[in-house]
Amino acid sequence: MMARDLERHLRDGVETTPFCPGCGHGILMGAVLRAVDALGLDMSRTLFVSGIGCAAWIPSPHFRADTLHTLHGRALPFAAGAKLYNPDLTVLVVSGDGDLASIGGNHLIHAARRDLDLTVVCANNQIYGMTGGQVAPTTPLGAASATTPEGNDGRPFDLCRLVEAAGASYVARYAVVQPLLLQRAIERGLRTPGFAFVEALSPCPTQFGRRNGLGDPAACLAGLKEALVSLEDARGLGAEALRDRIVYGEFVGG
Repeated sequence: MMARDLERHLRDGVETTPFCPGCGHGILMGAVLRAVDALGLDMSRTLFVSGIGCAAWIPSPHFRADTLHTLHGRALPFAAGAKLYNPDLTVLVVSGDGDLASIGGNHLIHAARRDLDLTVVCANNQIYGMTGGQVAPTTPLGAASATTPEGNDGRPFDLCRLVEAAGASYVARYAVVQPLLLQRAIERGLRTPGFAFVEALSPCPTQFGRRNGLGDPAACLAGLKEALVSLEDARGLGAEALRDRIVYGEFVGG
């Protein structure tokens, strides 16, 4: 259940979420609502857009606002169409790494290239969680998935560097174990004119954690926290030291 001061942003009857035990998406859901609340956004003039996947259940059916649950991978063109039709709307896309960066990858780079006035929160759990644990474009090298049982042999995208290179106005990465920093990044993304991209690292104990022997949900969260290294500290480390680390911070517009 959300803190009582956020309940007005939830639809009547919302008491639980559909997420697996230990999934980080519930924490992300709270960070999104707290960012919206802190900025005092008018929910009647805010549109939440998502594709298909676990993270797509964050705004819909939970938020007391207009939500657009679109085709798989097509959240960004739907969001762009809504924003172009009604420029006064605040449009916030919340979806997963598979939805936004795999089937929707071309939409992602071109939305960043055009610097469309959208804020995108990408819940990255490094796998296709809802559809059976298939390899995603963010799955680490060597990691097991349903379609790479012997280990992924394809290099993963660095989503922040990808959208930075494409021309986004704001780019940040934080984990759900950093909820206050994550909330602040979402707030800054919403305040930034142009294309804003916030990558939210969110563990998936059910698919990724189980297949890769990462332990129970608490261990998955602890492992994620241990892997994090700030952008400032990373600048003083070599490639070998960063091999199993995840760099967090604001890459553009901080």
